[in-house]
Amino acid sequence: MAGKGSRKPVIGSAPEGEREKERPSSGLIVSHFGVAVEVLFRDGGRRMVRVKRNSGHVVGDEVLVSGELLERLPRKSELRRRDARGGIHLVAANLDVLGIAVAPGSPPGFLDRAIVAARAAGLLPFVVFNKIDLPEARAQGLSLAAIYGGMLQFFPLSAVSGEGLDPLRAFLREGHRGAFVGTTGVGKSSLLNALCPDIDLKVGELSDNDWHGKHTTTVSSLHALPEGGELVDTPGFRDFGLVDISSSEVAAHFPGFESLQVNGCRFHNCRHRQEPGCAVVELVRKGEIAPERLETYRELLGEAEAAEEAAQRRQWKK
Repeated sequence: MAGKGSRKPVIGSAPEGEREKERPSSGLIVSHFGVAVEVLFRDGGRRMVRVKRNSGHVVGDEVLVSGELLERLPRKSELRRRDARGGIHLVAANLDVLGIAVAPGSPPGFLDRAIVAARAAGLLPFVVFNKIDLPEARAQGLSLAAIYGGMLQFFPLSAVSGEGLDPLRAFLREGHRGAFVGTTGVGKSSLLNALCPDIDLKVGELSDNDWHGKHTTTVSSLHALPEGGELVDTPGFRDFGLVDISSSEVAAHFPGFESLQVNGCRFHNCRHRQEPGCAVVELVRKGEIAPERLETYRELLGEAEAAEEAAQRRQWKK
């Protein structure tokens, strides 16, 4: 009989005497509860494995499980973001697309910022313009479609009425694994529920002492959509500060400016500030590019340059 101070076995783990015979099994982390992760194995089985807080494991990680040990396999992609306080968070791994949810009233600049971050992370961004059932949304949706529709997938829809959801479902069932990012009020939860009716966004987080939970939202979880494709739910994923993105990447990935830099501006490395022959500045002067978009670009470029200068100063001090 186990002593009073014995450690509790991991749910779904083999008895102590059999663990040494257990061969590693490959699986996918589909939920993260802070102190434990849920692993989905290739045979369809699932198992909870306890992990340390801040272990570095995230939803989407491919792992080898042996007893209570997790070995993370190399990642194909990482989605990271910087919060309003400057903290860096790894959101998910091995995604291939990022859905950027916007709606009437979304803050200016968020869409361009998220597109740059997605492209720099090697993800294919797509735009969801939600709440087209609102009278004031139609004109704004058409305006955004005119700007971004030729650059990337653009889906105007209503998560509440269901209008426009079928094209998005068709896109996702091509086999994509993605996540949505959106500021408060864009209807991200409604969108997830509409795409995956069985989703449960209120799964309790497991406490350090038992498996009964605190009734708070999980860090994140991956859900298979009924018609194909997968989505990662990332509660609290609202702000999107750039992480480890160079100034050259900002120039290369800013939507609509990247082709002008190569084919329109006089200088191939134009940063769209005061350089002579800048096509972007000229298009802003003509009213073909909104001044706000140029301001967003310059703000992102300034952030990247400041980060590069800070890194260089740290290098000099070594």
